[in-house]
Parts: sequence; structure tokens; C-alpha cells
Amino acid sequence: MPFKDIVNRGIVNLSNCESEPIHIPGSIQPHGFLLGLYADGLKAVYCSENSVDFIGISHEAVLGKTFGELFSASEAGKLDNYLNDRSADLSKPYEMYFEGQYYHVSIHISGEIYILEFELLQDNFLSLTEVYDQTLNFVNFLSGSSSLQQLSQRVTDEIRKIIGYDRVMVYRFDKDYNGEIYAESKREDLEPFFGLNYPHTDIPVQARELYMRNLLRLISDIQYIPVPIYRLDDTVPEELDLSLSLLRSVSPIHVQYLHNMGVGATLTISLIHDHKLWGLIACHHYSPKIVPYYSRLSAQLQGSFLVSQIQVRQVAEEHAASVEIEKNLDSLLAQTLITTTGDYRDLVANEALLKIADAEGVLICLDGKTYETGIIPDLADCRALAGWLHGQSPEGHFHTSRLVDHYRPAENFTAQASGIIYYSLGRTPEDCILWFRPEVEKTVNWAGDPNKSIVKDETGLHPRKSFELWKEIRKGSSCDWRESEIHAAYNFAYALQKQILLLYVTEEEVKYRLLSEKLKKTNSELENMNWISTHDLKEPLRKIQLFASMVLDDPNIQVPESVILSITKMSDSAKRMQTLLNDILNYSKLGNKESAFAEVDLNDILADAKKELKDDLATRDVQISARNLPVIKGVRFQLNQLIINLLSNALKFSKEEGTPEISLSCEKVPDPRESIEKTGGLFYCVSVRDNGIGFDNQFSKSLFDIFKRLHIYEKYRGNGIGLAISRKIMENHGGFIEATGEPQVGAVFRLYFPVW
Repeated sequence: MPFKDIVNRGIVNLSNCESEPIHIPGSIQPHGFLLGLYADGLKAVYCSENSVDFIGISHEAVLGKTFGELFSASEAGKLDNYLNDRSADLSKPYEMYFEGQYYHVSIHISGEIYILEFELLQDNFLSLTEVYDQTLNFVNFLSGSSSLQQLSQRVTDEIRKIIGYDRVMVYRFDKDYNGEIYAESKREDLEPFFGLNYPHTDIPVQARELYMRNLLRLISDIQYIPVPIYRLDDTVPEELDLSLSLLRSVSPIHVQYLHNMGVGATLTISLIHDHKLWGLIACHHYSPKIVPYYSRLSAQLQGSFLVSQIQVRQVAEEHAASVEIEKNLDSLLAQTLITTTGDYRDLVANEALLKIADAEGVLICLDGKTYETGIIPDLADCRALAGWLHGQSPEGHFHTSRLVDHYRPAENFTAQASGIIYYSLGRTPEDCILWFRPEVEKTVNWAGDPNKSIVKDETGLHPRKSFELWKEIRKGSSCDWRESEIHAAYNFAYALQKQILLLYVTEEEVKYRLLSEKLKKTNSELENMNWISTHDLKEPLRKIQLFASMVLDDPNIQVPESVILSITKMSDSAKRMQTLLNDILNYSKLGNKESAFAEVDLNDILADAKKELKDDLATRDVQISARNLPVIKGVRFQLNQLIINLLSNALKFSKEEGTPEISLSCEKVPDPRESIEKTGGLFYCVSVRDNGIGFDNQFSKSLFDIFKRLHIYEKYRGNGIGLAISRKIMENHGGFIEATGEPQVGAVFRLYFPVW
């Protein structure tokens, strides 16, 4: 029956060149052949067309057969034991003998398919002595290399000896995955690539992802003709994931790219550090060349050695640079930085403040003032930058070596501040400390124009053909900040922030202490005024009332009627003054919250209030009802005064006709306030409702103000202090009072007591 190949013929087009599905080409390179076996039964369901070139069996004859039927029962048993050994790693070499030939078989699993890739086993095995020599060489590299770059150079030299390639390079990525040739070993007659840069488009994202999964890739001849893979039938998936394949056919764009460089064969080893693709060991040969499996493995081992030293070497280099930084930081932190807020001149004059971040300028903004040293932008630009950074940095800190990429106005002051470290000091948006670095022009040597990585013409898509030196002058950037510099700056800024806050707290404590003393003095004066109002002022009032009553009550004193009227008004005014003084005294006493709270039944309070007001209630035949009044915690005599005030208020403002009705009720409610005072707790809401003359709701807030009156005195007597006293009592009990009214309908006063 006819078998269908799974070649992905639409693999490259203009729309997908940045996301080319290179993991499913449907074909392989011809220096080996591929079998895909179902895990259950090991039946061949995929086979490359070139199987006949290696084992003398065509792909048509292979498909549908089991591994044992193709080779032998004993070989099938050996493979089955290998696959079922859970302790074994599938990357462990598997060797097979068939028809007089030894094969190295690389095995991995893709879904339910075991993928077997067969290569003829070369005779040039590494001897134990050679392995020992290579390991010893690397140990010598470790001790003889003072930097990561030197170590990388020695690794390239060693790998070139192992595989015999014309050029071996360590290719290091930056944060944007542009590449730089970091170390190079080559034939003497070849043009050097060391120091050249390559754009991230040369190795697109999908290729980098495969380098993360498959750590070694070999192209033995870039002129190879891809070998198609066939599947058994339509029940088998048309796409086969070859991400982990060693024989996987590569992108035609990449093949053309290598051809444009004049390369004949390549070997690439991934360098994975901290779960990221740090770089590659890229090996080029200028004619076809197959590298035997064990030589590839030895080269990959060298790459693993290099990866193991990346962190160690970077830390060592960072440590050497940070020793001086830490020394300056310790010097700053060990001394008293400031003694009072607003005194930062000595601080910014300290050279260590610049040295901890290797900066050219420092600015401190606090309380609307600026303190600076070194090279900084204009202060107006600095203030605008600080305000922007406050809004853009919710964490309170920020750093960059290229400010123009984040803040467009920085184009105006790159000469002073292309790089910054920012730390908010937290009191106002402008309060901060800033370190500045100036612009450093940098020449980047590209291997060809990085903007022309893919070219489209009438024949289709092509990689760039030119790799001639292309220089780029980069502006707007400062030298990169080291991690140790950033940490030192942040540590110092945090210590400064704590000290500033401590100074502010200390100064506020002094202010509050002086204010407290002033308030005590004022309260003492008020107490003296209360004494005057309760004693000194009452005495002349009593005498006025006494003399008035003597004149009015003595029949022997004959005075004109007009004088009698004046004396009567004088007596009434004295009584009003007496009442006012008593009310003021009662109001002032409510400021004292030292009275112990106790459980108080509001039903008992209402009964006591009715007894005290019985004469007034009897005069109008007032109807009072109560429902569900609670037991609360409070001061009994204050609560008694509260209820008496509200009942008296209802009587005073009752209608002239009809029977006054006053009702009291209670329910539990959540805190009704919509303000910062809201507690979220439950309250007893005690409503006192009457059917009196009411009031306009626009006065619902102001009627609790002391001496506030809504009606004329001659008709409704009073001093306007009763409701102010009621509000004060509610505040003393941790609650509050509200009122609503409707003219000629009545009023409702709601008392909110917290539920304890």
C-alpha cells in the first residue's frame, strides 16, 4: 500500500519566519536514519526514507513491523529491557549490532512514540587516557584562568582539538538575546569573528527554545538533501515532534544563512545557566564533517564544565568590584548621617555617597529643598523626573542605564543623566535620592547590518548575505550598573529613609509635647472660667433676682407701672442667665470621661426621666411608648440627662393642638456612616420619634451646635445647648446622634450606641 510522507512543505513563509515551526520539519539529515515505534508493542509507525542505506530494508518494508521482526528477538529484548529500566536515562548511549555493523542509537520519547535515531558507530573511540587528559586539562584551566573570558577561550581551544573543526566560538547572549563572540579558537588563515555582535533575529525565539530542550545539534553537511519521514497510515499523526532529535532537518533559512557564511558543517552546544540560555558553543567547519558520537559527548562535557563555572566566575568578578563599594557603604552607615531634618549638606559632600554606586552625581530632594553634588541635570528637570518616577515606580525604586527608553524628556539631558538609580524617601512625590551617570557613546561591531537579517525578493525569503563589519554608534546609554552598586545604593537609601523618618517622628513628638503643655494651660484657664461662671457670675445674678423680688413683692414700695414692667424683664433676664450658666457648666463637665461604665437598662432610664418630668407630661397628657430598649454600657447620670433632654425637646416643640406622642424603639444595625470613622461594627439604634412641629432637614447637622436655635426665643424658650449636650453624651459613649425632620409632621432623633 502507498505510504505518505510527513514533510512540512509550508514550513517557511513571510508571515511565520519569526515563529517558523522548526520542530516539525517531517524530515532528517542523511547521516543517520530514524524509526518511530509505538510504545505499546514497539511497532514501527514512522520511518525515514533512507533506512535502506543503513540496514538494507526499505521504509515500505519497515513500516508496520515490530522491532523484533526487523532485527531479532534478542535485540528486541535488549531494547525492551533498556526502555523499561526506570533508573536508566534515555540519553545514556544505546549500541546495537546488525548485519556486521555497529550502530549508536539515540532514543527519546515523543507522546506515545519512541523515536530511535541510528548512526554508524565510528572506530575512533576516546581512550581512557584521552578522557583523563581532557579532564586534567580542564582542571588546569580552572586554576590558570583568572576570568570567565579566559576560561571560555581555553574551552574553545580544547574543543577544537577534540572535534577537529576549523573554528570554535563561545557565543554569549545579552538580555535581548543579541549575541557576541566572547571567545574564539580558529585556523590561523581565517578572519577573526571575536568581538563581533549578531542580532537576536539570527537565532529566533523558536530556535532558542529548542536549544533549551536539545543541548546539542549537528549539521554534518549543509548541502545535504533532507530525507523525508513516512508514516504507516492515516491513524498515525501527520506531525512528529522532533524537538529532541539529533538528526532533525534544520530550517532552510538557517541552511542558507550558513551557506552565505561559507560554512560546510556545524556543531552547536547549548550553555544553560540559571534556567536560561546563557550562550552557545558554536563550531564551524568549512567543509562537510561528521563528528563521532563520543567526540560530540566529550565536547558537550567541556561545555558543561564551562557552565558550572559561569556563576563562580561572575560572582568572583562581582566580588572584586564590590569590595570597594562595600567599604564606602560601611563608612556611610557607620557615621551619624544627619542630626536634624533639613540638614543634608554634609551628607551630600561626602565622597562615599558617589562612590557606593560609582556615580557622577547625586541629588537628594526633601521637603521642597534640594541637595546635590557632582554632575546632575537642571533642578527643574530633576524635579519633573522625580515626580514621574514616583508615579511609575510603585515599589519605590527604579534603575536603568538607558533612561531615554523609559522617559522621553531625558533626551534633553543625556550628557548628565543617561543612567539613574532612584529611591523614594516617601513623604511627598518629589522626596527621593537619585544617583546619575552620564552618557557613554559605545561602538558596536555587527557582523553585517542587524536590520537586514531576512531579505525578501522575487524568489522568496533569504537570510542576509553580507557579514561585513557594520559599525553602530550607540548614544543615550550610560555604563551598566553592577548589581553590587544597585544593592549598595538601595541599602544606603533605605537606611537614610529610616533615619529621616525617625528624625521626623522625634520632631513631631517635641511639637506634640509643647502642644500638650499648651492645651493643659488652656484647659486650666477654662476651668478657672468655669469656676467664675459657677461662682463669681452666679452671685451677682442671685442679688439681682433678690432685689427684684423685694421690689415686686413688697406692698409698701410704690413704683410706677412702667418701672414694675422693667424690673420684671430684668428678673426674667437674670433667670435666663442663671439657666445658661448652669447649662454651660453641665456641658463642660461632659468632657470628663473618667466615669466608670456599667450596664444600664434604658427602660429604667426612661422610667426615671418620666418621673422627673411628670408635671410637664401631665399638663399636656403626653403619650410615651417604648419597644425593645436595650441594656447598654454607659454612665447612668449622663444617659438620664440625655433622655430628659430629648423628651423635653419633644415637649417644647410639640404642636399647640392635639396630643403629643413620643415613641422609643431599638434595632441592631451596621455602622451607617460613610467616612473614615466607620468601624464596621454593630450598633444599637435607639429612635426617639415625636409628632411635633418638626424642622427642615437642611438643619439636621447644625442643630447640634452649641447655642444653635431654629426658633425665636419668645415662642420656644431655651439656650440652644440641650442638643449639644446630647451629642457630647453620645460621643462619651463611643456613639453618635443623628436627626431628621419634616415641618409640621415631626422629628426623629436616632441614638447609635456600640454593641459591646
